[in-house]
Amino acid sequence: MCPACGVWSNQVHGSYLRFPADVPSGGRSVVLQLSAARRFVCGNSGCARRTFVEQSPGLTRRHSQRTDRLRSALAAVGLALAGRAGARIARVLGVSVSRSTVLRLVDALPEPEVAAPRVVGVDEYATRKGRHYGTVLVDIDTRRPIDLLPDREASSLTAWLADRPGVEVVCRDRAPFFADGAAAGAPQAVQVADRWHLWHNLSEAAERAVAQHRHCLRALVPAAPDPELEPTAEEKPSSSPWPTGHRFAERTRAKHATIHALLAAGHSKRSVARQLGMSQNTVLRFSRAETPEGLFVGQWQNRASVLDEYKTYLDDRWSEGCTNAWKLWEEIVPLGYKGSYQRVRAYLHKKRTSPQPVTARPPSPRKVAGWILSRPETLTEPEQLQLKTVRTHCPELDALTRHVRSFAVMLTERQGERLPDWLDAVRQDDLPSLHTLAAGIDRDRAAVVAGLTLPWNSGAVEGHVNRIKILKRQMFGRASFSLLRKRVLLYR
Repeated sequence: MCPACGVWSNQVHGSYLRFPADVPSGGRSVVLQLSAARRFVCGNSGCARRTFVEQSPGLTRRHSQRTDRLRSALAAVGLALAGRAGARIARVLGVSVSRSTVLRLVDALPEPEVAAPRVVGVDEYATRKGRHYGTVLVDIDTRRPIDLLPDREASSLTAWLADRPGVEVVCRDRAPFFADGAAAGAPQAVQVADRWHLWHNLSEAAERAVAQHRHCLRALVPAAPDPELEPTAEEKPSSSPWPTGHRFAERTRAKHATIHALLAAGHSKRSVARQLGMSQNTVLRFSRAETPEGLFVGQWQNRASVLDEYKTYLDDRWSEGCTNAWKLWEEIVPLGYKGSYQRVRAYLHKKRTSPQPVTARPPSPRKVAGWILSRPETLTEPEQLQLKTVRTHCPELDALTRHVRSFAVMLTERQGERLPDWLDAVRQDDLPSLHTLAAGIDRDRAAVVAGLTLPWNSGAVEGHVNRIKILKRQMFGRASFSLLRKRVLLYR
């Protein structure tokens, strides 16, 4: 029967040989010789296909130079490794093929058959970070991706959900375009805000709240005693962390002097940047610093150390009269200190030799926020004591700690019915960052309550977003959307 017009024909034109490539054996190429293939001539004079060849089911197909087994193997390699790497691996296995052929075989694969989903997870992925994003949809029951959309518009999600009326639950983050798209495309579905994103939003708000009360963190550092004699101008040590004569310090001082001299002469910042071959941001940073030493803040000498959280204990013991570095090191090791004895000795040596009192710096807002966001039983004894001191000296941070821990219990034990009471309690305290968070949660309250009550979450979606990044980078960002979609949906 002619595959084009369906007319039967008995006119055998003859048989001929075919040599399709097959799966290699022992690292060597294998070519099959088929001599029983017959060629027919269509009996319909008006048919566009005048002649056709008999195919071997499961072995050959029209215009194919490879067996179905080899095509499937190369397509699997292309799904896993994309074109360039797939072609290299194919050559190692004994198949000479180009990267374009590997990608064509992947693109020719049929669309996967996906059962109608009941619980759908939706999130965005970046095809070009900061500029262009798409949407990935995952069946939460099977934890497999079921579709990719080329954009993250609400209208695209609405159209996709409208074609699938069986969707009962939509798991999403709190992005407004996903909320609007889910509401319009699946009004019957329950929207569930992801718990990880809720905790992440609370973490950011807590860190902002601690930063707004950073002055309260000074309570963790004992006040330094006033020196008996003020050093003279000649004796006053430099605030620079770099030693005198250091090449970095001298180069920075020279740049600072040159930039300020040109600005004093009436040149604009853009002109100074052009004359000195610097960026405008660099010139702006130098111009804002009154002295060169102001530019040294944040250099590697001032970065966090494993000894930082134990310096308060060392200062207290120093004030009590214990100045033996080895003994103090032995005392802080049971408290959780993992560093070396040399760090302790260097810190105490600096306290002995510095003309100014050396004390520990207050912890950063991020570190204190980490204490507040952690389970109390996971904190070390020094961290618990420092957090208790902060809460004692700052009522706002004490209230923040109570709200965070209350939300953590509500989240881990899925007590979504407590959310309205939590929002009311937050609004009664002077915590602007939490007020902003509460206002955002209030606008999406139904989804947030569902997220804090139902067992569904977007964890599987986040995993596939991470996998999409790997697949996209394998193709160096030059593949089409259709090819990326095939690899995401078919690669197991």
